[in-house]
Amino acid sequence: MKAAGIICEYNPFHLGHAWHIEKTRSAMGGDCAIVGVMSGNFVQRGDFAVFNKLARAGMAVSCGADLVVELPVPFALSSAEGFARAGVCILDALGVCDAVSFGSESGDIGALLGAAEAIASPEAGGLIKGWLSEGLPYAAALQRAADGVMGRESEIFMSPNNLLGIEYLKAAAELGSPLRPMTVKRAGGEHDGCAGWSASHIRKSLLRGEAPWQLMPEGAAGICRGEIAAGRGPASLGRCELAILSRLRAAGDFAALPGAAEGLDRRFKRYAATEPTVEAILEKVKTKRYAMSRLRRMLLCACLGITAEDARALPQYIRVLALNRTGMKLLGEARKKARLPIITKPASARRLPGRAARLFELEAAATDFYVLAYQNEGERSGGQEWRQTPIINLD
Repeated sequence: MKAAGIICEYNPFHLGHAWHIEKTRSAMGGDCAIVGVMSGNFVQRGDFAVFNKLARAGMAVSCGADLVVELPVPFALSSAEGFARAGVCILDALGVCDAVSFGSESGDIGALLGAAEAIASPEAGGLIKGWLSEGLPYAAALQRAADGVMGRESEIFMSPNNLLGIEYLKAAAELGSPLRPMTVKRAGGEHDGCAGWSASHIRKSLLRGEAPWQLMPEGAAGICRGEIAAGRGPASLGRCELAILSRLRAAGDFAALPGAAEGLDRRFKRYAATEPTVEAILEKVKTKRYAMSRLRRMLLCACLGITAEDARALPQYIRVLALNRTGMKLLGEARKKARLPIITKPASARRLPGRAARLFELEAAATDFYVLAYQNEGERSGGQEWRQTPIINLD
């Protein structure tokens, strides 16, 4: 069975995501399984996922994906480089994927491969370090390095999905992965997940109490409605603010956080102890050099006990979140070929060794924190990670 992987967040799943899956399957010849490696309860922009990971994985398998596995929380809250590396690692370690597919503004896989090779060169690395030492933000240093090694062709780095796609390609090269890269062009048209179909637009609508169901496949919209009715969403960082402030004021070693550098740890420690809101802390810590998303990720890592060492490591297991009949067949094949333990029942996680056990315990603790953002008090019980099994869609 041919399979293509998609590294994703589905926060939440919308029509553009369904379009990407359809185009990927078509490019693979039609008879192809789709595997998603999806962020769990926290996402790369530094926020709570709008709905929990099982609900979002359930949306995916009801709308075109066949198997969804988890991108563990230290990697979901990483930079684009760390996010991409961990996602590619998991797809590769499953042993059943032939390709990795991603959306891009370019749509030109040759140009993206050339950009990935150029920016990974020693010359570009030296330029990036030089610009960073002069105080430039990482994104600006990356762009100037690309300008230096690629000339006019460096324009490809100016679009966010191109940038993330380049990180996937770099990660595949660094890991020696045989995954074939594929890209689906995002052009802002009616069917590519851009404009009004964006996840950001839908999240904002949901948090305002609106019902943007016309922007989602019916299967995904139905799950969203069920989560809202149960009081399990929409979730956000703002709905857990007091718990966040409490953890930040009790935090010890900010220097151990991923991304802590050039005094950021001291700024966090100072303002977490005094400021009355999360927004105030972030505004005080913010400088021109650092993107707000990086600071929000650091803040959540401080709350969840995630260290730079946790984020630097590679994934240690593969956690299944949802699957359908095709996904069940693919999972059976993966059990014979995978290079990491595959977890379907949480009880089996208790047998994980060393670093893998630490990673799962971080995930369980992150889920305990995430559920505090639920509106329904009855849904906030602890220990849910140890009781949850994959969503199985047999329709």
